Amino acid sequence: MFDLSGQVALVTGASRGIGEAAARSLAKYGAKVVLAARSGTDIERIAGEIRTAGGEAAAVTCDVSSYDDVVKAVQTAVDTFGGLDILVNNAGVIEPIARIEASDPEAWGNVIDINVKGVFYGIRAVAPLMLEKGAGTIVNISSGAAVGALEGWSHYCASKAAALSLTRCADKEFGDKGLRIVGLSPGTVATQMQVDIKASGINPVSQLDPTAHIPAEWVGEAISWLCTKAGDAYRGVDCSLRDEDVRKSVGLT
Repeated sequence: MFDLSGQVALVTGASRGIGEAAARSLAKYGAKVVLAARSGTDIERIAGEIRTAGGEAAAVTCDVSSYDDVVKAVQTAVDTFGGLDILVNNAGVIEPIARIEASDPEAWGNVIDINVKGVFYGIRAVAPLMLEKGAGTIVNISSGAAVGALEGWSHYCASKAAALSLTRCADKEFGDKGLRIVGLSPGTVATQMQVDIKASGINPVSQLDPTAHIPAEWVGEAISWLCTKAGDAYRGVDCSLRDEDVRKSVGLT
C-alpha cells in the first residue's frame, strides 16, 4: 500500500486507459484527484465513481495542446482542493499512423502539439506552485519509442523522445529544489491505442497478440508508486515497467 493521503493530483488524458487507471489508483491511496480530458462526460462519470467509492475527485475539460486549458486545470485543483502536489502528464495520441512519405503534415504536427507541448505546458503550469512549496512530483508517461525507431511512428517516436528530454531537463532545473520529475515507460498496454496500432498493420508492434499487453491498472499502480519516495531512484529518467524488479516493487504479479 502507498500512502498518498493529503496530496492533490492532476491527471491529464484521464477519460480512459492509463489516465483513468492512474486517477483511480491515486484516489485509492488517498490522493484528491482532478481528472482532465477533452471528453467531459467520461471524466465526470469517473470522478463520480471515485467519490461513490469514498474518494475525492473533480473533473475539468482540458485540451493539453492549449496552455490556457492546462492553466485552467491546474487552477481547478487549487480552487477545489487547496493546492497541487502531483501531475501525471499522460495525455497522448498516436493516430494517424503512417510512413513519413504518406503522412499528413498537419496531423503529424497535431501529435507533437499534444504529446510534446502538452507535457511542457503541464510542467510549466505546475512548476511555480511546486517550487514555491519546495515539493512535488511530476510523472511523464513515456514509451520505449522514446529510444527506439519504429516504422510508421515517426511522430510518436519523436514526441516521446522529446518527452524524455523534458523529463531530463526538468530534473536538471528542479531536482535540487525538492521536485521529483520522473518518466514511466509502461511497455504495451491494453488500451484503445493498441487497438489502433493493431488496425494499422504497420511494424512488429501491430502484430502482437492482445494477450501480450499489460492491463492499464498495472500502470496506474506504478504511477502511484513513483509518487512515493520509491520514485526518487528514477529522477530524470524513464522507469521501465518491463523490468521485473520494478513490477515486484510495485506489487504486480
